[in-house]
Amino acid sequence: MASNNSNRINVPEARQALSNMKYEIANEMGINLTKGYNGNLSAKENGSIGGMMVKRMIEDYQRQASGK
Repeated sequence: MASNNSNRINVPEARQALSNMKYEIANEMGINLTKGYNGNLSAKENGSIGGMMVKRMIEDYQRQASGK
């Protein structure tokens, strides 16, 4: 049975932008995120970075949709 991975980036050019966003948000939150393995971070810290990324993407979309 083939695996259906939904965690693909549909626009390859977006990969670097998402990576930059991740480090920017971690820095703003005071989380020391390094390139490579970050096993020293808790699941809560990692999850908060991802959650903030989603929140920002939704805000950006809503801003664009409303024409602001």
